[in-house]
Amino acid sequence: MEVISYRPGALVKFAAFVIIVAGMKAAAVLVVPFLLAVFLSIICVPPLFWMQKKGIPGILGILILMFGVISIQMLLVTLVSSSIADFSGNIPFYQERLKILTFESLQLLSKHGVELEIDKLAEILNPSRILKLVANTLNGVGGVLTNTFFVFLTFIFILSEAAGFPNKLRAILNDKNTDLEKYAQITAGVNQYLGIKTLTSLGTGIAVCIWLAVQGVDFPVMWGVFAFLLNYIPNIGSILAAVPAVLLTLIQLGPLAAGIAALGFLIVNILVGSVIEPKVMGQGIGLSALVVFLSLAFWGWVLGPVGMLLSVPLTMGVKIALSGGESTKWLSILLGSNKEAFRLLQNKTEG
Repeated sequence: MEVISYRPGALVKFAAFVIIVAGMKAAAVLVVPFLLAVFLSIICVPPLFWMQKKGIPGILGILILMFGVISIQMLLVTLVSSSIADFSGNIPFYQERLKILTFESLQLLSKHGVELEIDKLAEILNPSRILKLVANTLNGVGGVLTNTFFVFLTFIFILSEAAGFPNKLRAILNDKNTDLEKYAQITAGVNQYLGIKTLTSLGTGIAVCIWLAVQGVDFPVMWGVFAFLLNYIPNIGSILAAVPAVLLTLIQLGPLAAGIAALGFLIVNILVGSVIEPKVMGQGIGLSALVVFLSLAFWGWVLGPVGMLLSVPLTMGVKIALSGGESTKWLSILLGSNKEAFRLLQNKTEG
């Protein structure tokens, strides 16, 4: 009997990809905490191995890391939760102030001959909607910080299995001497990105907090934490962090102070996003700017706000995994930066 070998074509592979993405989107409630736990574990595995080399038992090392992670989480919750509650309680006052500012601005425009239909414009620029959106966003950030039980539980189990994971991979590949460099590269790349991004985000948050505190804006610590967290979202995160803080400055201190606050955000983001990060991240990410933006939209659609936060690490992992096979290497090159493609061409020319 003749055996016919079957190799799936491009259409079948694309259909499989669509099914996987649809499954991830449908199971986002479970997938998101798991991914958070995985990336948290990737960050904590190197310190865990270091402690084990120093003779610290694995269980004690996991407890130390767990205590450190919970301490950081509690610090963020303490800094943000009371400010969010106070901000939400002041929403009616801010709404009235914003309505007055809007009415005064329309009157000023009408005095200078700019006639606008006040009712229609007020409906489009509804102050209540804007401030409620800000409050909901802040409450969502607070929810992510507090609802972490499943993430921590998964984090503990992943760390407890981390030491034996390389041997499991070798057993799966049926070769005890196989090189796990590709998998180590994924971990190292994600570690490097998250480490650099955490430092630059921390610098952004501190700078924003100081700038707004000097101006006398309400809740500067909350806006600093907000800027720190949203800076993980590439391209648009800094803009999302600036809008509510500048809006509150406008309501509280007036247009001139709002302009100064906006200038502060602009200076900080230019320094961090256009000067510091490109120099440091150029070697750490290896993704083109277009791919970073598209991955932001894609993972945000599949997994929601957390997908936006993890879009770059997820895409980096996919890129490195694709580079391991000859049939998928072209996709890895396509996801990579122009510098990486130029370097590959140079290596081929020299070879």
